Amino acid sequence: MQQQYPFKEVEQSAQTYWEANQTFAASEKSDKPKYYCLSMFPYPSGRLHMGHVRNYTIGDVLSRFHKMKGFNVMQPMGWDAFGLPAENAAIKNNTAPAKWTYENIEHMKTQLKQLGLGVDWNREIATCKPEYYKWEQWLFTELFKKGLIYKKTSTVNWDPVDGTVLANEQVIDGRGWRSGALVEKRDIPQYFMKITAYAEELLNDLDKLDGWPEQVKTMQRNWIGKSFGCEVEFPIVGQDGNLKVYTTRPDTLMGATYVAVAAEHALATQAAQNNPALADFIAECKRGSVAEADVATAEKKGMATGLFVTHPLNGQQLPVWVANYVLASYGEGAVMAVPAHDERDFEFAGKYNLPIKAVIQNTDADILPMTEHGVLFDSGDFNGLDFDAASSAISAALSAKNLGKRRTQYRLRDWGVSRQRYWGCPIPIIHCDKCGEVPVPAAQLPVVLPENVVMDGVGSPIKKDPSFYDTTCPTCSGKATRETDTLDTFFESSWYFARYASFDSKTAMADERANYWLPVDQYVGGIEHAILHLLYARFFNKLMRDVGLIKNDEPFTNLLTQGMVLKEGTKMSKSKGNTVDPQELIDTYGADTARLFMMFAAPPEQSLEWADSGVEGANRFLRRLWKATYDHLELGQIAAYTTGDLSAELKAIRLQLHSTIEKVADDYGRRHSFNTAISSVMEMMNALAKLEGSDEITRSVRQEVLQNVALLLSPIVPHICQAIWTELCPQSHILDAGWPVADQSAMVQDSVEYVIQVNGKLRGSINVAKTETKEALEKLALQQPFVQKFIEENMSVRKVIVVPNKLINVVVG
Repeated sequence: MQQQYPFKEVEQSAQTYWEANQTFAASEKSDKPKYYCLSMFPYPSGRLHMGHVRNYTIGDVLSRFHKMKGFNVMQPMGWDAFGLPAENAAIKNNTAPAKWTYENIEHMKTQLKQLGLGVDWNREIATCKPEYYKWEQWLFTELFKKGLIYKKTSTVNWDPVDGTVLANEQVIDGRGWRSGALVEKRDIPQYFMKITAYAEELLNDLDKLDGWPEQVKTMQRNWIGKSFGCEVEFPIVGQDGNLKVYTTRPDTLMGATYVAVAAEHALATQAAQNNPALADFIAECKRGSVAEADVATAEKKGMATGLFVTHPLNGQQLPVWVANYVLASYGEGAVMAVPAHDERDFEFAGKYNLPIKAVIQNTDADILPMTEHGVLFDSGDFNGLDFDAASSAISAALSAKNLGKRRTQYRLRDWGVSRQRYWGCPIPIIHCDKCGEVPVPAAQLPVVLPENVVMDGVGSPIKKDPSFYDTTCPTCSGKATRETDTLDTFFESSWYFARYASFDSKTAMADERANYWLPVDQYVGGIEHAILHLLYARFFNKLMRDVGLIKNDEPFTNLLTQGMVLKEGTKMSKSKGNTVDPQELIDTYGADTARLFMMFAAPPEQSLEWADSGVEGANRFLRRLWKATYDHLELGQIAAYTTGDLSAELKAIRLQLHSTIEKVADDYGRRHSFNTAISSVMEMMNALAKLEGSDEITRSVRQEVLQNVALLLSPIVPHICQAIWTELCPQSHILDAGWPVADQSAMVQDSVEYVIQVNGKLRGSINVAKTETKEALEKLALQQPFVQKFIEENMSVRKVIVVPNKLINVVVG
């Protein structure tokens, strides 16, 4: 064994061994309980960042720990490989997105292997490969036939320079994030997945997820947003037909003073036909964002249409306004405005001098808007009713007039999955003038995305490529065209967890192996994915269940959401210039140092503040562990302690060791508190460093401690622990050793520490034999100098209270 810790040699040797022996290859043929540990797969951007290191080390620690505990473990890895960044990089670097992506995958795969992850690389997937996306195309066609995918025209953010739809977060101050062009609202035909059909089940099944953080479940409940309200219909003055709105506050209906519609609403379009000023205002509204958050904070703007509707209960005529705070995508694209009891309506009414009528009693009548529930007044027949009673009575009154009814509403909207970008999965639909929208037959899948393309920055290459879009109709064999939109990249990440289990199936999206591995026992990823990705994955799991592919209801039994890696108080990012290159860290100190620092610096769910001193400290500890092993073995090989008389000091060491074994198992398995596990092992090593003596019994205890320290730290720093174990136990391998079992006899204490109080105040402590009698304990306590000084000449001991194995209280007076 070398005297100095040769981390490069140690890590290369371990990784070579794991690969040669297929140490982490997972198999369904096992009589062990299964454990499927999955970390959210990376986008192949080219280089690992510290968030990757933290995320994948957490998953690896849990995987290795469960493997040592006797589980049949699967920890796979793949690449979330489609997406706009590849297109932008291709334009910038004058290359094709596919070439850029595959080169990045190879580079990042090398880096991940250098981290020492116990991954089954046989199951590696890349979502941009036809053998992967073939199956989501198949599922798309099945869902299209069932009506769970449909096409409709919807309002989107449109970048006129890039020629693509932008997600809400890609619109910054009204401009496209890449082009800087003013974003327009456009109505274009898009495909939607009917996630709302599963809203109730998605909501109810959150109650089954005991292994998920409450914070995440609350975020999902709020996103689904189940509410009970009422449809209200306002007859349009001078026309046939009614304006329909949905409200969660039917109790405030008698306070409505105007109605507002979205710029895209049919009434707005009608009113603008002979009103150029209104048409210009509508065009301005359409240039804004369609994001709820942006709409909520934007300056409220509106314009009267000149149209009026009739209040369904009191008969008053209310003006119809176009307002920029009304979203076409929410409810009916129209609201009944109650300025006295809604903040947005109040702001709008104040700006445009519209009436404000209070109908709910307020403890302080001067403060409006009053948005809380209360008792109605100035509401005719409904005066004196509280929220529940008023809502029921007003809903019933509307129903009797055939102008409304109670309705359950969800905030959740159907998922628009069409993207006008190139680097994504082609939507498997053929457009035929005679047959309409025809799904591509299963035998003709996959619809392969051409990879050898030229990116000129203007639109998608496949939209300009007749060899891609010209085809024949599968139904009538007539001339037809392929759909040239691609799928939202959330599509790929919504089912990949099932594909890992059936990674090489050529006959099905998921086969019986998926029912062996699913659900995922432990999912690890960032809190930023708490809503959309996790909601879509839950949705896809239910879709796959309902087409007969899998049996489980939910995809992830336990969820660990790790915090961010911070430097100088902010999230690491290239734009802030505060990144640390993991490769540089691995090259300088080794992967085990990187892993140890990441697990020790903070609990996994909290943000981690980067500190160079912490990295150096982690490396220093590993060098100390290596040297302690070297010094021990310089005296020759010896077996670990099993039996024999021990001194009090050696008994104390073994007590600490086996207590640590119990604690670390709990820290890893139940608490996921890796930092406290490491701290306990460090304390063990500190105690070992103070142990002197080179006699056989002392050395056998030292051997026992070092062997167990190697086992306890193995999930976190696997390379050095494998090397140390090989030196300590030349005839065995650490991977065959299993998780250590605490020796209960070592934890039986011969002595116990008593805290000593005088008149209830702590004054000191003593160690005594566990067999001491109550009388002997009282006598020992009174003999202690720190007790004697409180017994004055004119004071006497009134009584001594002994709480067994805990404390002695001397009462004087």
